[in-house]
Amino acid sequence: MTSLETSIAPPRQAPQAGAVSLSAFDLYSIGIGPSSSHTVGPMRAAKTFIDGLVEDGQLDAVTRVKAELFGSLGATGHGHGSAGAVLLGLEGAEPATVDTRESPRRTAAIREAGELLLAGVRPVRFRPDADLVMHRRKSLPAHPNGMVFTAFDGSGDVRRQRTYYSVGGGFVVDEQAAGPDRVVPDRTPLPFPFTTGAELLSTCSRERLRVSDLMLANELTWRSREEVYAGLLEIWRVMSDCVQAGCDRDPVTDGVLPGGLRVPRRAPLLYRDLASGSRSQEPLRVMDWINLFALAVNEENASGGRVVTAPTNGAAGIVPAVLHYWVRFVAPEAGLDEAAIEDGIVRFLLTAAAVGILCKTNASISGAEVGCQGEVGSACAMAAAGLCEVLGGTPEQVENAAEVGIEHNLGLTCDPVGGLVQIPCIERNAIASVKAINAARLAINGDGSHKVSLDKALKTMRDTGKDMHARYKETSRGGLAVNVIEC
Repeated sequence: MTSLETSIAPPRQAPQAGAVSLSAFDLYSIGIGPSSSHTVGPMRAAKTFIDGLVEDGQLDAVTRVKAELFGSLGATGHGHGSAGAVLLGLEGAEPATVDTRESPRRTAAIREAGELLLAGVRPVRFRPDADLVMHRRKSLPAHPNGMVFTAFDGSGDVRRQRTYYSVGGGFVVDEQAAGPDRVVPDRTPLPFPFTTGAELLSTCSRERLRVSDLMLANELTWRSREEVYAGLLEIWRVMSDCVQAGCDRDPVTDGVLPGGLRVPRRAPLLYRDLASGSRSQEPLRVMDWINLFALAVNEENASGGRVVTAPTNGAAGIVPAVLHYWVRFVAPEAGLDEAAIEDGIVRFLLTAAAVGILCKTNASISGAEVGCQGEVGSACAMAAAGLCEVLGGTPEQVENAAEVGIEHNLGLTCDPVGGLVQIPCIERNAIASVKAINAARLAINGDGSHKVSLDKALKTMRDTGKDMHARYKETSRGGLAVNVIEC
């Protein structure tokens, strides 16, 4: 395997200004469960709002803040932890660093005391029913995940009001998507810009680059090689820690997920069974491990643990499950040393991010916008592409793998039972992880030529999402959410 450190040729294409530039680190962000759009996004929006008050010198004049959540946020926010995320964000917490174990206790204390510490320093009165409103049947115009924050002074006058949208994957924009609150799209010129799969393939062919080569060249616009490597390996470390945390849960004292559905954790018992070697002779034991990796991540996500958004929390188990499969079973069989394995991890994540960028740019990664095809479907395509890359696939084979991954998730609805990221979300990650591996194998055993391009599959995903009824888009008002009786 050629090292990324030496394989990047100097760009022969002039950077193009104007297009929105996305980094791999936009697709992978360290956060808190259970939802990137309903937990991470609202926390970021609330903190952005409070930061604006601080920067404008108005924080000391504020005596009350009101937060209103609309659309899918209002409909399923209770099950997704949106209310608590908003409270923590108003107090200055950030998804990447918030204490996931302390968070439930802190939000309970806020409600019990009836007091918020804005930005962690300014005490104001908090009335749950009046100051945090979940509009279950009302939506804002730009996106299903809308929020309005309003700050009042002691006279009841509005000091600041902002509207935000959580558009999937933890991304937050204001009502103009380029307003005053530091949510202006990054338009940094890149050496190898691409907005379609066809452009990506054309540039790879012209510049004689692998997909991971091209992505690294773009990442060097923002960071040094050392920073890119260190950052992506840190992402992998958090992914690995999340898998281990899910496996290490006590099946007796912590055997049921929170939220009322009483869904049992399966990862701890499955891990003990597999680690004992009792299935060592079973021909499908590797599939059991893949299922375990995905289940462990999504059970941690469902319980509000530390996860990596990839590209969302609801689909956070797929990329790490497939990458764990490569690290644990494929790389050792190929005789790769530690340096080569780390190089492969970086290649995998860079390639998967390229596909994630295409999904976000040309369709959506938001379950509230296009259903679960945008979350699990995008993650499946990303993981398939990443695996194909580290298996030695050409750019054409990588694009083929991604297309297979998304094509066979088209039309997938988002219908979480009870508004919780548990049923069918957890199992769905396990199924899609195996599907991603199969997609990569299909592509690597072909020559990269195929009838349906990734671009056409993404356009189909976008169109299908537009046609999909709102009840199937993270509102818990259709599908399994209404056909499964809650007990």
